[in-house]
Amino acid sequence: MLRRGVVAWASRVGVVLVVACCCLSLLYVLACSPHSDESRAPLPRANAPTGKDGYQALLQEREEQHRHYISSLKKQISQLKEALQECSDQLKSVQDSLERAVGAPPVGLLDGMAERNHADLQEFLRSQLGRAEVHSGVKLPSEYAVVPFESFTLQKVYQLEMGLTRHPEEKPVRKDRRDELIETLETAVQALNTPREGDNPQQQKVYSPSDFIEGISRTEKDKGTLYELTFRGDRSHEFRKLVFFRPFGPLMKVKNERVDTANMLINIVVPLAKRADKFRNFMHNFREVCVRQDGRIHLTVVYFGKDQMSEVKGILENTSREINFKNFTLIQLNEEFSRGRGLDVGARAWKGSNILLFFCDVDIYFTAEFLDSCRLNAQPGKKVFYPVLFSQYNPSLIYGHHDNIPPIEQQLVIKKDTGFWRDFGFGMTCQYRSDFINIGGFDVDIKGWGGEDVHLYRKYLHSNLLVVRSPSHGLFHLWHEKRCGDELPPDQYKMCMQSKAMNEASHGQLGMLFFRHEIEAHLRKQKPHAAAKKT
Repeated sequence: MLRRGVVAWASRVGVVLVVACCCLSLLYVLACSPHSDESRAPLPRANAPTGKDGYQALLQEREEQHRHYISSLKKQISQLKEALQECSDQLKSVQDSLERAVGAPPVGLLDGMAERNHADLQEFLRSQLGRAEVHSGVKLPSEYAVVPFESFTLQKVYQLEMGLTRHPEEKPVRKDRRDELIETLETAVQALNTPREGDNPQQQKVYSPSDFIEGISRTEKDKGTLYELTFRGDRSHEFRKLVFFRPFGPLMKVKNERVDTANMLINIVVPLAKRADKFRNFMHNFREVCVRQDGRIHLTVVYFGKDQMSEVKGILENTSREINFKNFTLIQLNEEFSRGRGLDVGARAWKGSNILLFFCDVDIYFTAEFLDSCRLNAQPGKKVFYPVLFSQYNPSLIYGHHDNIPPIEQQLVIKKDTGFWRDFGFGMTCQYRSDFINIGGFDVDIKGWGGEDVHLYRKYLHSNLLVVRSPSHGLFHLWHEKRCGDELPPDQYKMCMQSKAMNEASHGQLGMLFFRHEIEAHLRKQKPHAAAKKT
């Protein structure tokens, strides 16, 4: 009896449990089943785009980000396949050699050899990075041993080595060069768009090639290629700078840093003697670029002598009064003009904290973009910037008659017939005052024109600081008639005359001038033939 009661009670409990499980299953199905489209519309998020156009813009933005990411992954996969194939070939070669020497290899030997080959490859790539001038400079014997950088934008490459067919500014025509720069740019964009740990992906800026400003690169033929790329940052005066190194293989990301230039003041030091008219033109460009566009500039003018001193002082005072510019210093030296002495005095006259110096001349024209390059390519205790400026030919020879010469802004075009990269000049430079003081400054015993800049340049080459030497498409030397005085010593006089000869016109233009009598005689002989053809 008791046994039957227990069985009946257990059966009732089992039924109750089955019914409960069925109810729970029914509730689960009802809760998790998909709703209709009308009931599935999500609530709008804060700061999210509204309307059809807003969602399309968001979709396009995300699509572009994923497209760059997928393209970068494909390239990396291709590079890894090539590296794997190379390692496999090396492994097979070693295996064949061992088989010929000792017969069949023991079990596990091939796996160990593959691991060693991979480790050897990684060690080789690291050694290439360590040997190259990436993190620091190396001591060089002379200015001829420097490997210069090339600079590039999205459309153009600015190069020093032209030969007879290349141009100072040109599109990358060679496919290997074009593909190389495209790959580097795509890799940089992918690195910028990869979220870092702790970043909010919804607030992260999506970078594209249009954010790229400029880059510099150089190849050390026994080590690899170094790339430094600069992008616009999230805020005004903020940049993103990426450094890559290609050790004859896949790119290695070296650095990805934010560079805030908002508080980087530049002290432009200009030595001057007479030439008040040239100084007036210089201040016209200074007002527009340094005061109105940049706004983070101090000007130091070191004037030699008393002749035209009042005019120069009046130009500075008028500028100060008209545009409320107070950040300038005028120093007068009653002694013979010496460029090195003037720059040395101007650099040492600054009494504030460590400042970035730009040694400049009165016949130099620069843009606001160059000032950013000045800030980005100089770093205290690590590197100095020696840009190669584009030197203008004599406008009277380029454009013919004086009436045909356009305004100065229209003359500054980087073409083979308008000028040349002044790669033998080292006078324009950006470096921090602390580095200038520590290296010993200029040789103030050099008088007059030339020599002092090369002397300082060689000091940096002999140090462990990195010397960044690259063409700058925002820095121009305006043509002016050059006088080489008899008072100069023979070596300085020779340098001055060489500079004067190169400054006038291109090789072809000078050739046309040299052979102008033959050309005119040829044209006279052709006139009767031309008249006979018309009749």
